[in-house]
Amino acid sequence: MTIIATPFDKRLSGDLVDYGEFIKEIFYLKKKDRKMARKAIPEYIQRRLYAESMGRCMNPACGKDLLLTNGDIVEKAHIIPHCDSADNSFENLILLCPNCHTNFDKNSAFTEEEVRIWKRERQQQVSQLFSQKFDTFEKLEELVKPLLTENKTIYESYYLNDKRKLWEKFEEKILINNQKLRFLLSKNRDLFQKHHDEYFSNLAIIDQLILHIDEFRDTRKDDEKIRTVLFPEEVNSIFGLESSLEGMLPSVESLECLICKLQNEDKFVGITLGIEDPFLIYKEHDEYVQLFLSDAPRIRQMYFSYHCLKSVGIRLGSLNFALKYLDNNHIAFKIENCQNLSNVTVKEKSFKFIYEYCLSKAELISLAPKKGLIIVNLHNWNGGSCISNEAYEQAKIMGVTLLTMDDFYVYIQNLK
Repeated sequence: MTIIATPFDKRLSGDLVDYGEFIKEIFYLKKKDRKMARKAIPEYIQRRLYAESMGRCMNPACGKDLLLTNGDIVEKAHIIPHCDSADNSFENLILLCPNCHTNFDKNSAFTEEEVRIWKRERQQQVSQLFSQKFDTFEKLEELVKPLLTENKTIYESYYLNDKRKLWEKFEEKILINNQKLRFLLSKNRDLFQKHHDEYFSNLAIIDQLILHIDEFRDTRKDDEKIRTVLFPEEVNSIFGLESSLEGMLPSVESLECLICKLQNEDKFVGITLGIEDPFLIYKEHDEYVQLFLSDAPRIRQMYFSYHCLKSVGIRLGSLNFALKYLDNNHIAFKIENCQNLSNVTVKEKSFKFIYEYCLSKAELISLAPKKGLIIVNLHNWNGGSCISNEAYEQAKIMGVTLLTMDDFYVYIQNLK
């Protein structure tokens, strides 16, 4: 403990006391007491300040980058001095570079009202810059994807690797990126696939991300920090950063439509079915992209963006299962047309896969099958009843073969 000899101490000791020195000493002690009593700025306020600043000095005439690779030069300035107000509120604080902070505090180069205007102007600038309305998801993705990528890299490199000091340093960058994301996503909610059941809705995922961004910004950095809204990992799938293998969407017709649209844009490369995780390959910005058909959020978004959400005729999972049976038995097959995935060739025999609860004579005729075609009904829930007797009779007349799935298994074994 440090003991300071005050003028009172000197008087008691018999020393002569200079009144001017006495006043200076009293002022020194009061100032020291005030400094020791100053409360720290709450962490959630600091987070809001970083998000507000977008990483740059709030003085519009300066705009210096505050977050440098080897550290930051952030200084938190009180608009009304703390010694006069003890006000650590968001409204009374602003982030400045060291030069602007000195010019404001020491040189009185700016008035309090001017500095408050800076806060309002920055909000307007950010809103104008990142509240752009886009007419396509692809244009939105060009701005959002780099922000998500940078956040993901920081999180995985520092937080998951338990590098606390580096995480605390770069967490400020995530706060700034999140603010940009919030503006962009809020303004373009109509570009996301939506469904009345939130489990199947990409828009619900985006709304959850916005809630996470707000909570991430506002939560305190202490033992009480328990975030109830976690980052929804499906967001990375929606924007093509990381697959979320939740299961294949059922409609073959939607997939065929997407392939057709990609072909029209000269983006489609190929598709692989009959394996555990089927996928298609397409080109994007001169790069090849592998899209797993079970990457549900991304597939939903592409179906929505390309207007390919179709009702289910043939179930993709059932078709892939039949083709996987061929592959597992080492029987090669070829999809005759990628815009008609249910037509395949096996050992020079043409197969057509359908999905009907009970194939009727009328439905068979509507298919207008060519002679020699083998038609397989993937719908096997009602066994042999999935093909009517009238359909079998009509098939003989038309020279085609009708198979249930049980019949298909036997037929394939005989082909080996």
